[in-house]
Amino acid sequence: MLKKYYCLSVLIFSFLLLVARSGFAQSTMLSKGDAAPVFNAQASLAGSAFDFSLKTALAKGAVVIYFYPSAYTGGCDAEAHAFAELSDKFAAAKATIIGVSADDIQRLNTFSSDPNYCAGKFAVASDAEGKIAASYGLTMGAAKLGIKDVRGMDLTHGFIPRTTFVIDKSGKVVAVFSSQTDHISATDHVEKSLAIVKGL
Repeated sequence: MLKKYYCLSVLIFSFLLLVARSGFAQSTMLSKGDAAPVFNAQASLAGSAFDFSLKTALAKGAVVIYFYPSAYTGGCDAEAHAFAELSDKFAAAKATIIGVSADDIQRLNTFSSDPNYCAGKFAVASDAEGKIAASYGLTMGAAKLGIKDVRGMDLTHGFIPRTTFVIDKSGKVVAVFSSQTDHISATDHVEKSLAIVKGL
């Protein structure tokens, strides 16, 4: 009898492990009205690394958290450039911009200071293991061999889907934009985010 229960327990455990690994147990992406998980991350601003705190940023006003696949790739470059171009308008609305990707901090130090992209106007944070993304319900894809960035360098990290969360000062999600589900361009994320923070 005990042997029977032991075998059944092993089967149940194996099934749950299989479900978790197969992706069926993934968390759901945060939506409007949800509380935004606070996080700290190593980030870069104008080429200098620092510790970013969402809690500290929210004390100043709204925060636009935009997840993107990788620095130095087409859509991500256009998105960063658009945020940089409109950064003064976000600042006027007392909103902080923070980009998040799986890029390591060395790549982000270059990207954050590049005059063609972030141009030192806002910070970008490293989520190399995808933990921050996961807390927002986003799943980072596995790294793929042979993919290069616009500079010809190999991309060795996974990609986080392009998704933007606008968080109000109280820490609540007030808007979510996803290129996968909403079928919007990288620069649309910027324009939509600005419209939202202006109205807060």
